[in-house]
Amino acid sequence: MAAGPFQHRLHSQDTFTGHTLRSEPCGSSPAREAPAARRPRTERRRNRGAAAAVSGGARGGGQGRHEQVTQERVQVDLECRQGERLHTRSAGAQRGPLLELHKCYLAHIETDTWVIGYISIDYCLLSVSPVPRVHLHRIIAYSVSLLSPGYISTPASSRLTPDEVVRMRNELFTKEKERQLSLHPRIEKIEVKYTGKLHSGSVFVMNKALSTPYNCAMHLSEWDCKKSVLAIVDGEIWDMYRPLMKSCEIQFLTFKDEDPEEVNKAYWRSCSMIMACVLKRAFKDEYSVTLVKAPEVPVISGAFCYDVVLDNKLNDWKPTKDNFCSLTRDAKKLIHQDLPFETLHVEAKVAREMFQHNKYKMEMIERKASQNMEGIVPLHRFGDFVDISEGPHIPRTSFCFQYEITAAHNLQTDQSEMMRRFQGVSLPVHLKAHHTVWHKLLERSKRLVTEEEYLEAVARCPEAKDGTEEGKTVSI
Repeated sequence: MAAGPFQHRLHSQDTFTGHTLRSEPCGSSPAREAPAARRPRTERRRNRGAAAAVSGGARGGGQGRHEQVTQERVQVDLECRQGERLHTRSAGAQRGPLLELHKCYLAHIETDTWVIGYISIDYCLLSVSPVPRVHLHRIIAYSVSLLSPGYISTPASSRLTPDEVVRMRNELFTKEKERQLSLHPRIEKIEVKYTGKLHSGSVFVMNKALSTPYNCAMHLSEWDCKKSVLAIVDGEIWDMYRPLMKSCEIQFLTFKDEDPEEVNKAYWRSCSMIMACVLKRAFKDEYSVTLVKAPEVPVISGAFCYDVVLDNKLNDWKPTKDNFCSLTRDAKKLIHQDLPFETLHVEAKVAREMFQHNKYKMEMIERKASQNMEGIVPLHRFGDFVDISEGPHIPRTSFCFQYEITAAHNLQTDQSEMMRRFQGVSLPVHLKAHHTVWHKLLERSKRLVTEEEYLEAVARCPEAKDGTEEGKTVSI
């Protein structure tokens, strides 16, 4: 028989009783130190009669006897379930198909899978052929009725796994995006005037609510498509994949402009979002990872960062070099997928529905909604990961070239949870550095980056706000 779905979890902590259980594949019997003694002939005949009553239920005979045996054996399993270990049964206990069915049911209880009837029935039909489907339904129903309330702690909806949370937010993002597109059933044309250095004065006829600055760059040249990081639409910083809503003037920003401040901010912001996606999925489901925020720090700080609250079980955990290498590997996988950053402005109630499981994001939603009259909250997505961010972002993850997560610092907060600030450093594909310079940047990025230090630096250098050469922000 093929191995069951729980074979890779040979020893798992029982979340209901606190005991370490041994979950085995359905249909397999627990290992014994020595074979049980041969039972008397009378007892063996009685057992064969009970098994015949079970298998004969489908033929119409012995149905009452079947239900009685079912209740007896399920009751025996529940008594064992309340003991120290799952398989502490006497040598003379009966081991029929009902016992194997209930073992599968308990295995699903351990993993908090609350579609018990569907999974148990379909899975055990492969290993328990003598028991008809109708009797499997009765066994499941009776087993649920015998479970004590102490075994059931919280509903499944309040304890979603990280993958389920990501999937839920991604579906809501897609649904809201389609709803906003449906508000424009007719395709309307708009005129977009390009005011850049080359081809200045060119006018593009684009589609309202569909065309983006990237589509405008496609009318210029391949160089503009690959090098443009952000757009300026009527004086406002704009994402390359954010739809245009009216006739406007447009120009593009690159990493090699004279004043790359906005481009650097967008790049740092996008690198932080990639790291947040990695941290959300890096830990096992048994450990909670709560994303807090990505502090707005400048490129001159030496590192991008993201604040997270890890499970209390990980308070003593200190990331090693191998841990950071593993996180970096996951980030580079996302970079190589060349995923676009999408922007969507939604109402506060839509954002609350997406982030109802994160109290820090809920506070951020209220704060951002209060900053404008319409109560709009900006959301960003790449792949299937959705987050609340200031924006704008770089066009695609492939704009990152050298990327590494380097440090994690504990932050002092007034709350009971321990907040950690993960940091990293990256260079875009347009600005590659020699390995010697790169290693110096890596060492610098391990120092704790704080927003207070940046504010103090700005206060000490008021000329940074002027248009002087000394006050211009340097590129990465």
